[in-house]
Order: sequence, then C-alpha cells, then structure tokens
Amino acid sequence: MLAKTFSAALKGVDAFTVEIEVNATFAGEKTQVSIVGLPDTAVRESKERVHSALTSSGYFHPHGFTTVNLAPADIKKVGAGFDLPIAIGIMATGDAMGGVDLSRTLLVGELALDGAIRPTRGALSIAVHARHHGYHTLILPSENAHEAAIVDGIQVIGVKHLTEATEVLKGQSLIEPTVIDALEYFSTHIDTSLDFADIKGQETAKRAVQVAAAGGHNCLLVGPPGTGKSMIAKRLPAILPLMSLEEAIETTRIHSVAGHLPIGQPLLVARPFRSPHHTISDAGMLGGQSNPQPGEISLAHHGILFLDELPEFPRKALEVLRQPMEDGQVTISRAAGSCTFPARFQLIAAMNPCPCGHYGSSGQRTCRWMDYKIGRFVNHQNMVVFVHNI
Repeated sequence: MLAKTFSAALKGVDAFTVEIEVNATFAGEKTQVSIVGLPDTAVRESKERVHSALTSSGYFHPHGFTTVNLAPADIKKVGAGFDLPIAIGIMATGDAMGGVDLSRTLLVGELALDGAIRPTRGALSIAVHARHHGYHTLILPSENAHEAAIVDGIQVIGVKHLTEATEVLKGQSLIEPTVIDALEYFSTHIDTSLDFADIKGQETAKRAVQVAAAGGHNCLLVGPPGTGKSMIAKRLPAILPLMSLEEAIETTRIHSVAGHLPIGQPLLVARPFRSPHHTISDAGMLGGQSNPQPGEISLAHHGILFLDELPEFPRKALEVLRQPMEDGQVTISRAAGSCTFPARFQLIAAMNPCPCGHYGSSGQRTCRWMDYKIGRFVNHQNMVVFVHNI
C-alpha cells in the first residue's frame, strides 16, 4: 500500500517541500526498510530510529519490504527532521491512521528511540515556506512551536511524542495550536543589558562611533591596550536603530538555520553582535561545509561584526570580506549546488598601533607592516578613529 506525507528541508535560509512516499509490501516475517532520494547519513539512519519509536509507542511496524522515497530525488536530503513524517507514512500504509487526509499538513521532527520528538533547526523558515505553499497545519516539536508561530496564516501545533502527533492528525487530541503575537513580542523584549552610557570619558571616540551608528558606517578603532576600544564596540548595538519586525524575522531565520537561536527565544529582537576569534578561517567567516551553513558575516546580518585585534586575523579571512561588504550577501558554491546567505552587516574593528613601531611616524621610516597586512582592508573602512589613553 502507498502512502504520502509532506515535510520540508533547508537550503540556505529557505525551505523546500519534500514529498515522502512510503510503499509497504506485507510479506514474510522480516522487516526491511530502504530509503531512497539522495539521503545523507542521518536520513539513512532514520529507519532504525523510526522502527524503535513505532514499537516503543505501541504501533505496528509492517513486516516485509518498505520503500521510502524522498522527492525531489535530485536534491540531497540532510538532517533528522524526516523521522516524524516517515513514521506517519509507515503507519498510514496500514490502518493506524484511519485514512486521514495528510495532503495539507507539513510534518517535521526527529524521533528518539522511545518516540519522543526532538527539536530541529530552521523552524521559522519552514513555517514561512508552509504558509506560502498553502499548507493548513504545521506539526513540529513543541520546543520549536513558538518560533514557527511567529508566522501567521498557518496553524502551528507543537508535539512532544509520536502518539501526540498521531492523535492530532486523527482529531483525537486536545492540544491547542500555538499562537504568538509577533508584534507584541517584538515590542516588549528589547535587550537593554549593555548600555552605551556605561562608557566614561573618551568623548571624541564616543562621538565618532555615534556618527558611525547613525549612518551605518564601518569603523576602525586604533589605540593602545586598555583604552576602551572593545567596551565601546560591544555597547554600539545599544545605540543602533531598532530592527523592524521584518528585519528581526530575517535575522532569526539565519540564526535558527545555524542552530544558534537561544532556547526560549522565538524571535531575535536585538541586533546581533558577532565577535569571532582571530584564529577563524575564511570558511568560518563566510560559511561553509558540504551542506552550506551561515558564517559569521551572515550571523551578523542587520547587526555588528566586531573584529578585535584586527592584525591578528589571517589575511585570507580579511580578504574574503570585501565582496560581501559591497553586495550585502554571500554565495557559497559546492558540488551539490549553491546557497546565497544575506550578509548586510556593519563592520567594527579594533587594533593596537602596529608592532613595527613606525606607524604614524613623521620621519623617513614608514610603516611597511600596515600596508602589507591590512592596508587594502583599511581602504574599505569609512572611519578610522584613534582612541587615546585617558
């Protein structure tokens, strides 16, 4: 018997529909499951998790040969979020689902061996996709429900166990759809942990970064250790213009896809502040892996990318910033395809005066180290601010 369920996978910060076809041949006493459609290792291993979850939850796993096809077959499927729709599809090949209509429901979730449903990445992007493609209901892990409910126009139901998901689909559950007022949440959860007023002295530097904040200018802070360069940079988000709701949703989608969304925080309302260590690689800065993930420049989208101790960064990691700084996005190409991530950030960098000792010298000896190491990068800075000892 053939059954179909629908799920979603991520490509960059966007989602696409995955149609899951399950065909079960009831024959013999041995259970065999084959998953096709370019699954990665986590997806291929789902047959073991699904089998254990079904039996642990008291459901019948059909004997015989079961084929699971993930369409479209030419796009690689990554992650464990297909466990729940595969399990529901296997149950639908028998009588366990009672012939319920699954065509307007999107299912996402990883199954534990006891049938519990674990959270997944990219719930907000999946909810946006589900609404745009006319799905009526999105069933996903309860930990992701508030994040997905930011999107209106679709019924979001969070479940904790496989039995809850089946009861919801059969209309036997009392679980209410998750509802959240995105605008109200956005207006009442402004982060005020770091205050620009904490900075004492350095009036010239403070005025300069205020101008940078107002105009969205990139800024380089130069000064000896202990002058407050890092303190000024870390408090810069406190005086930046507030994000709009659309910007907050776009920023949240990026962090959710990367798995960096804080627990219990369905929407990022404060502008992000990213401060990577100076040992970061160019792939860490831009984003990478075989299944491309957002890098630091995308995680800083609509916020601040702070590079402390700028001269210590590898030259290649600085060179790769130039194109995203101009275009506001970065495209990562791999053998399986390409992904474009937004990367419209404000760059704030800090450094000590150069180690060669000739930077700023008025004599015949000039600083060759500055020109070699970061000279071309400094040309892309709108402002260079000298921070002096107090």
